[in-house]
Amino acid sequence: MRILAFLLAILFCAGVEAAPIPLRGVVEGFYGQPWTFEQRADMLDFCRQSNLNAYIYAPKDDPYHRELWRKPYPADKFDELSKLVALANRSRVRFIFAVSPGLDINFRSDADFNTLIRKFDALHDIGVRDFAIFFDDINHKDAAGQAAFLNRVNKYLRGTYKDVAHLITVPTEYCMDYIFSGGKLNSYSRRLAEELDPNILVLLTGRGVVCEGISDDELAKLNELFGREIGVWWNYPVNDYSLTPDGNRNVKLALGAIENLPAEHVKAILFNPMSQSELSKISLATGAIYANNPAAYDAEKTWDAVLREQFGSLAQEMKTFAEHSRRMENNWAKVGSPDAPDFVAAADAVMSDVTKGRTPDFATLEAQIDRMEIAADTLLYRLPQKFLVECKPQLEQLKRTAEADRIALESLKDGTLDPRLKILREEITSNERQAIVSEKAGRKFIDDVLKFFNDKKHKRK
Repeated sequence: MRILAFLLAILFCAGVEAAPIPLRGVVEGFYGQPWTFEQRADMLDFCRQSNLNAYIYAPKDDPYHRELWRKPYPADKFDELSKLVALANRSRVRFIFAVSPGLDINFRSDADFNTLIRKFDALHDIGVRDFAIFFDDINHKDAAGQAAFLNRVNKYLRGTYKDVAHLITVPTEYCMDYIFSGGKLNSYSRRLAEELDPNILVLLTGRGVVCEGISDDELAKLNELFGREIGVWWNYPVNDYSLTPDGNRNVKLALGAIENLPAEHVKAILFNPMSQSELSKISLATGAIYANNPAAYDAEKTWDAVLREQFGSLAQEMKTFAEHSRRMENNWAKVGSPDAPDFVAAADAVMSDVTKGRTPDFATLEAQIDRMEIAADTLLYRLPQKFLVECKPQLEQLKRTAEADRIALESLKDGTLDPRLKILREEITSNERQAIVSEKAGRKFIDDVLKFFNDKKHKRK
């Protein structure tokens, strides 16, 4: 990965050179099953190879990080942390240990302060030199209490240990949608910015919790507000909000490139990955290249190069799969390039011609469906197990969708709805409890064709 970053810097810079973002790396900050020791160790090595210099330990569902933050880690878990810290230090990756105590902390309690300090002291003993306290995703907004507590912890750490960096935090209002109401600055953020030690690094997610991007102007506005250069906690490729109605997580994979981030004046960038650590490396590798030279970054070219580097002879098939699984969107989250734009353009053209009584160009769409089927079949058969274990349901769903797309296309050619299409559409729906792909591309075409024949049937009546 280090070689790839170097080659891409030469290839895409075109004379543009910029210093890397000072703090750049991965934040294990998702909800759901935390990574294993092996996954974390592998990610630290990935950071080393990709010239990423930071890893934040902040898994939301590690009870000793959040709900049971007052309790020390059991001996076996603490031993794992010790080994990870040693690996990080050997790899020259800053292991940043985070605690999220906001659910029940008393900011003015000496007992709570001392409990947290004991936890940090123990971690300093095993080599941790960077610490973070996060107050995201909690209900109360005590800006004065948070600022005083953070300042007190930062003063203790910096006064006690000469080798510890300034503290890192995530506020309760951690994006512009939360910081401003009706264009007006909220009192919480105003007071926190005024009272927080200016040396404490603040991480924010941008316009929204999960958003399209952050412009240079937006970053400048946030820097001015907080009186410091803020850092970015970027929520891609994390997919813990990709939920089914019955609460299953991580059903859609985010396999696109990092994009639409500032070109300059970024103090820190931390990418929040998926629980699927291997497949997260597609986006994380593009993010590493961005972080090492933001001004020269080309998302699409970098994404192509990363897929070739990571998947070799399977790169084309993996790209097809990834194209159908990179846009993450619900009623509040919107991020990533559109899924399968070439497929969508071909399908829309066919539907437009059919509804207007013209003879469509079926061949272009048929070629797109061929690509989907070949990619699904090839990857299900040849993809290495470390990847396949993270995406088999999604590949099976892609194959299912391609089969239905082909039947939908043949129905349009014949002018008669094949009854198998409704059966396959129901099968796709039932499998979306565990896997979603191409919902606004391949699946949409199926729905468009079903609607076309349904409308046609009603018109005859």
